[in-house]
Amino acid sequence: MSKLVATVAIAASLLGSSTALAAERTIVLAVKNMYCADCPFIVRKSLEAVPGVSKAVVSYKDKTAVVTYDDTSADVAAHTRATTEAGYPSAPRS
Repeated sequence: MSKLVATVAIAASLLGSSTALAAERTIVLAVKNMYCADCPFIVRKSLEAVPGVSKAVVSYKDKTAVVTYDDTSADVAAHTRATTEAGYPSAPRS
């Protein structure tokens, strides 16, 4: 019985440690090709489809997207790929 308890404890600690290493990140992307009021909606939906994205706020006026995401599930390349595939190339804003 004690081996079972020890095994469960080790498994729980391993699962918990990977979650502890996760970090929420925010990045600002400069987005091209936004020419109408519907464009930000399309860009936002493409970003929200990327696993790990918790929030995407797109500004038509500023031509930017502010993306909050879990860095263990996605990276910057996934975000720029998603917008580019939707017809709106993007890059991290410096």
